[in-house]
Amino acid sequence: MSTVVPFRKPQPATRSRAASDAASVASDLLDVLDQLEGLVERAAAMDRPAIEVERSVQHLLDAIGAVERASDTIGEGGGSESA
Repeated sequence: MSTVVPFRKPQPATRSRAASDAASVASDLLDVLDQLEGLVERAAAMDRPAIEVERSVQHLLDAIGAVERASDTIGEGGGSESA
């Protein structure tokens, strides 16, 4: 089984579509945060060695931080158009 994920170049978005896409992505990020928070609770309750549980929880908390930063970046809006 291949773990390669093909990447597609996104089509250029119009100004109104870009705003809609940003709102959609922000909404999806909130859903991801909810899922990650649930995973943290489940990971913390795992019947595994303590170090494994601690590392798993820490990685999930790191992921939550990354998603929050992405959400904040989208929320800032009006940034530079160049990437």
